[in-house]
Amino acid sequence: MNILGISAFYHDAAACLVVDGKIIAAAQEERFTRKKHDAAFPERAIEYCLKEGGIQAKDLDIVAFYEKPFVKFERLLETYLSYAPAGLFSFIKAMPVWLKEKLWIKDIIGEKLGFAGKIIFPEHHESHAASAFYASPYENAAFITADGVGEWATTSFGIGQGNHMEILNEIRFPHSLGLLYSAFTYYAGFRVNSGEYKLMGLAPYGIPKYKDLILNELLDLKEDGSFHLNLKYFNYPAGLTMTNHHFHRLFGGPPRKPESLITQKDMDIARSIQDVTEEVMLCISRHIHKVTGMKNLCLSGGVALNCVANGRILREGPFESVWIQPAAGDAGGALGAALYAWHQYLDKPRHPENKKDFMRGSYLGPIFTDDEIKIFLEEKKIPYKKCSAQELPKTVADLIAEEKVIGWFHGRMEFGPRALGARSIIGDARSPKMQETMNVKIKFRESFRPFAPSVLEENCADYFELTHESPYMLLVAPIKKDIRRAMTETEEQLFGIQKLNAIRSTIPAVTHVDYSARVQTVSHETSPAYYETIRELRDRHGCATIINTSFNVRGEPLVCSPEDAFRCFMRTDMDYLVLGNYILDKKEQKPLDKDTNWKKEFVLD
Repeated sequence: MNILGISAFYHDAAACLVVDGKIIAAAQEERFTRKKHDAAFPERAIEYCLKEGGIQAKDLDIVAFYEKPFVKFERLLETYLSYAPAGLFSFIKAMPVWLKEKLWIKDIIGEKLGFAGKIIFPEHHESHAASAFYASPYENAAFITADGVGEWATTSFGIGQGNHMEILNEIRFPHSLGLLYSAFTYYAGFRVNSGEYKLMGLAPYGIPKYKDLILNELLDLKEDGSFHLNLKYFNYPAGLTMTNHHFHRLFGGPPRKPESLITQKDMDIARSIQDVTEEVMLCISRHIHKVTGMKNLCLSGGVALNCVANGRILREGPFESVWIQPAAGDAGGALGAALYAWHQYLDKPRHPENKKDFMRGSYLGPIFTDDEIKIFLEEKKIPYKKCSAQELPKTVADLIAEEKVIGWFHGRMEFGPRALGARSIIGDARSPKMQETMNVKIKFRESFRPFAPSVLEENCADYFELTHESPYMLLVAPIKKDIRRAMTETEEQLFGIQKLNAIRSTIPAVTHVDYSARVQTVSHETSPAYYETIRELRDRHGCATIINTSFNVRGEPLVCSPEDAFRCFMRTDMDYLVLGNYILDKKEQKPLDKDTNWKKEFVLD
């Protein structure tokens, strides 16, 4: 039974192939088109999934689209009518796309795939819930889905038991925790639907001086986690911006202009809305535990990418265990829709085993063999060194210890927004200069942005206050007290971005200014080459954790192919590039600009 899941037409379009209940392949369209957050119908992602499964479109039994377009269109029309005549310009801008494309999903699927079989449309939050529960390691669990908005739902919860799940309650548009967070993302000068993680990274530099103002004026939060927004302050229901003049007056000025100087006010705004978001999610999780009595919790939807809130739910919430879908945003809706079709629609059984989830490490994208990589290198006349599978981890571990920055391209590409050791840039977590070097010279991004550590699963407790596995880098945990460094009196006085200048632990490059880190635990089972590299660093140089950041530059998606990786390597100050079992030394490469076939400028967002 071949099932194709599709998400498209909002942001992060993706495709997923499930065969007899097993996730075979999944990828976002952006990785192939090189357009970040590409929302177009995922033709190339579908092509990849079918190829990985060894099938053609005619072999598909079901196609599952991740939401109900007509219900979503109903919400848009009702909202515009309720705000009329306000929202006219937004209406005029939105309608042609809907009338031309978004309403006719069956026709598009038929035309693009030549598919005339069964097409089903689970609700948006059903797809999120399915991606969370059905892919989780639990036989039974409660789930929370929280995002901007689906059709009408913005936050929902329910229970999954065996192969069946049920949504028990929901909060509906325009009251949305995701849109509230996006409103502050917009106000802080970052791009909505892509800059939310910047706001989260900025928060520890500030103090929550606006938290009470948000809770008193913008958000009516109940003890059970239900909430209403004061819509007086928002423009998103029918406008072209997120906030309005009432919001700007309340917070003392207009939104920050993108790329302008980040002020202490922006940091305080970020901290305030982050604290509010964490409080809401904690209230919801406690209520759901009380209602369902479940000991396990699954999370999905864009808000589930807020790894600081996730960490607090794990540490402070009532659930014994928490699992977060690594592709928690709309891309994961494609996977959820396919799993929904198999388990809920077809009523096929589900058998979690050995407390392992069904995501296979989220390594569900394309892989390139050493033979394919060699053909690429030879065609482009690129100097390289070939290593054996045993030699590679030792060689790379020694380079990391020499404080070299390495592009790591190995195995199947990750599905979801996080680099997990397949398309990563890696470095020495002990280096005080590494954060600035990577931000400014490699990633071309804001200096305040923290980097995440990858740590051997068995050594996690040596560095972090975390006893729960975190393979998908979706939990923030405190740095262990015994590896922290006490601040001097002068360092204690550092303010705002100046806090970056203080070394806070023995692994300063991955220690955020609040002594936290977004942790990825690495196991040999799911990522053997990556694991062995970190193990060699531990055994040869005494450190079982490294920096892991996504293999891309600002404004581009993660690299997908060897060509993408080489181009990114040459356009930055990376020292070495690992392509499978090949190592490329930057000093041996000719300048990229001399080859006109390689010219491509990165667009900054």
